Amino acid sequence: MSAASSHSRSFHSAEVVDPASYTPGFSYRGSQLYCEGVSVAAAAKKFGTPAYLYSRASIEQAYRRMDSAFGALPHTICYAVKANSNLGILRVFAALGSGFDIVSGGELYRLRRIGVPGNRIVFSGVGKSREEIREALRTRILLFNVESPAELDLLVSEASRLRVRAAASIRVNPDVKAGGHRHISTGHHSHKFGIDWDTARGLYLQYKDSRWIDWQGVSAHIGSQILSLAPHRRALARLAGFVRELRAKGITLRYLDCGGGLGIRYTSEQPPEKAAWAAELARVAQPLGCHLLVEPGRSLIGPAGVLLMRVLYTKQNRGKKFVIADAAMNDFMRPALYDATHPITRAKRSAGALARADIVGPVCESGDCFVQDWPLGEVAPEDVLVLWGAGAYGFVEASNYNSRPRPAEILVDGNKARVIRRRESRADLIRGE
Repeated sequence: MSAASSHSRSFHSAEVVDPASYTPGFSYRGSQLYCEGVSVAAAAKKFGTPAYLYSRASIEQAYRRMDSAFGALPHTICYAVKANSNLGILRVFAALGSGFDIVSGGELYRLRRIGVPGNRIVFSGVGKSREEIREALRTRILLFNVESPAELDLLVSEASRLRVRAAASIRVNPDVKAGGHRHISTGHHSHKFGIDWDTARGLYLQYKDSRWIDWQGVSAHIGSQILSLAPHRRALARLAGFVRELRAKGITLRYLDCGGGLGIRYTSEQPPEKAAWAAELARVAQPLGCHLLVEPGRSLIGPAGVLLMRVLYTKQNRGKKFVIADAAMNDFMRPALYDATHPITRAKRSAGALARADIVGPVCESGDCFVQDWPLGEVAPEDVLVLWGAGAYGFVEASNYNSRPRPAEILVDGNKARVIRRRESRADLIRGE
């Protein structure tokens, strides 16, 4: 689906269900929306807009439900740091006992800053530099998910230089199509991720008795925002067969890394329940006797966050209504980047027909449109709007395009709300120039 066709989709009022009805941590008290015990409108007034607002209770509930879904099966949930890397959010996961999946040295730096031990960290990503590999070896991370023969050569070189044995896994490309958009599909042979089966097999055998490589697992990740169990089932069946094949050749692997990708509900999607997803993974992992690693991001943090914005203006052009907000595509890229539709509601609920409008931002791009023909209802300047499902791939993809300072991030814990990232100033825009 092209950006144009996605943004021109017509939404019927019956299709739009109030997101508060299916988003943990958020509810209405009378006409006012609350995040746990904090009024959303009051938070917008106190901290300003645009601002990201997160519910700690929602994060903790999502993590605990997923963790309990695996039951007694040996497993580690490795939260995908790329989904939301704020230190305040990472501390919440660390306190829950989570492991972490990283894709850069910068993400490793963040985890080290909050005291996460190396044995709770898995390093994925197709472009690990020599410096990143060296730093991760010194941190004694749990596992390197190797994504190319050249990367494996570099890992051997750095491990031998540091005189350490690298715990490693190969990320295979299972040749399975999945994901909510072509930009977040990662498991097909046409994608840049992973290594084909034959090459992976050869590398496992070549380094079977290596002094510097300790084969600990095998990994596959097929995409993000997956709304069916079928792609997971296909990828896992291939992965299990590969584990058995390697075992027959004398290579016994401890970890089966199944990646993440479990989708969430934004508007009308019907993703699998965490329990069903976990049962599907366990069905494959348990007979193998492997310790299961999973790398969820969106399904743990996505629903926990919203983006608050204020109405600046409304206007009509040839019968078409526009609501211009103070948030823009630089604050939240998913509609422009992934054709994503996120519900937008008023922080104060009121009766009456839901008048339709295009909700747009101030950035000088036609692509700076959150949604078109959306049944928002009547609004006026200074009204607070709420964009839902913004906890994952929100602030982490924000930029300073049009010389706009990035928004604040706020974490709500019960009746308290605190800043976990201050709003950027104009001085921040030119720092380093």
